Formats: sequence, structure tokens, C-alpha cells
Amino acid sequence: MKNRWGADFRIGAALSLLSLALSVAGVFYTPYGSNDMDSARRFTPPGREHILGTDNFGRDVLSRVMAGGRYTLLVALLTVAGAALAGSALGLFSAWAGGILDEAVMRLMDVLSSFPGILLALVMVALLGTGGFTLILALLILFIPSYVRIIRSGALRCRESDFVKAAELWGASAPRLLFAHILPNLLPSLLSALGIGLGNAILAEATMSYLGLGIQPPIPSWGRMLSESQNYLFSAPWCALAPGFMIVLTVAGFHFLGEGIRRRIPG
Repeated sequence: MKNRWGADFRIGAALSLLSLALSVAGVFYTPYGSNDMDSARRFTPPGREHILGTDNFGRDVLSRVMAGGRYTLLVALLTVAGAALAGSALGLFSAWAGGILDEAVMRLMDVLSSFPGILLALVMVALLGTGGFTLILALLILFIPSYVRIIRSGALRCRESDFVKAAELWGASAPRLLFAHILPNLLPSLLSALGIGLGNAILAEATMSYLGLGIQPPIPSWGRMLSESQNYLFSAPWCALAPGFMIVLTVAGFHFLGEGIRRRIPG
């Protein structure tokens, strides 16, 4: 057991926990209000009073990074959880139904995968307006196909295995076969995909918010902070470096975590 988890998993767990801890702490405490403005302290460099400095409105960057993390991570968690649930259900149904239903589901997934993310986000914004709900819905639709393919391919392999055939001979119903025998054997692959998916969702949320298609002001998010600080990249680089560093750290952490799970858990 001592060497069961490799360096990639341990690094990913440490980075992810650090990011989660900072964001969760931001729910209960921030050094200053995340939207408190002080025009007399605009672009204050990092120092004792403001550890990561202040932005163009005199807002404390550390407080906004902590507060923004909870919104960025919440969007990512809701997106991945919804996509995993819907994708797992569709993948199991597609693998078990087979035939024309399987073909129809997979062709629908191909259609969804062919849509550029930005285009889909623009369509959703045009229909529903900007905001967190629209962002989550757009990202969820984009993420579903990957989980459908993962679960479907695993379910097709398991369906031909001896333990599933034995359960069928004993008269197990289709729901029992799917959820009691097949799905538990797919959990290692699903857990790995969840870790990598969280990293991708955070990056996607940051991209959408950077383009103004996601979380709207005054609510902070890491992508929105990058967008607001791009004009001051050379005069006040700390405004962009702080959220940018958190995006890199968190995305890398979840990717390492997912890769570590994929390598170390059999299945």
C-alpha cells in the first residue's frame, strides 16, 4: 500500500486540496470584502496590508481570488456532476439497448461534439442571456458526450464478461445488471474522467468568463478577473498573475489527480 499511489496522484491531491481549501475559506472569511472599493488605494503593490495588492478599483486581489474561487469551482463541479450523471445514464442505455437506439444516441453525441464551445455558448447566451445558469448549461451539453463514450465502451466490455452472463442466467433484471454489476466496474474509469473533467471545466469556465459569456460582474471569478486586468498587465501585473496562477494550479491539480487515478486503480 505504501507505493500504491504515484507522484502524479500525490501532487494532484496536494494542488487540488490547496485550491479547494482557499476557495472554501473564502466562503467564511476574506481579508476584505471582495467588492469593497477604495479609490485611494488603486493599484497598490503586494505588501503587508494587501498581500496580493489591489486592482484598478482598489479592491483587494487576495479577497477576490478567494471569493472568485468558490464561483469558478461551483460552476465546474455542477457542470461535471451533471454531465457525468447524464452521460452515464445515456452510455448505459446505449450499450444495453444496442441496434438503432445505440446508433441514434452515438450520432447525437457526434453532433454535440462537433459544435465549437464558443459557438454553443453564444447560442445559449442569445436564448437565455448571460449568467451562471447559462454557462453551466452550455458547458454541461459540451461535456456530456465524453462521459457517454467512456461509460458506453466500458459497458460493452462488461456485458460480454462472465459475471454479467452468470447474473443474467440467475434472472437478474436489466436495471440490476446495469447498476449493480456493470456500473461499479466502471467507477475507476469514471473517477479518472471526473478528475480530468474538473480541470477542463475550470479552464472552460475561465475562458467563457474572460470573453464575457459567463459569470457577470460584480460577482468575481478567475476568468473575469483576468479579463478586467488585461489592460494593466504591465503597470499592475499582480492583478492578472494571481487569478492566472490559481487557474493553472487548479487545472494542473485535477489533471494530475485524474491521471493518478487512471494509472493506479485497476479497471
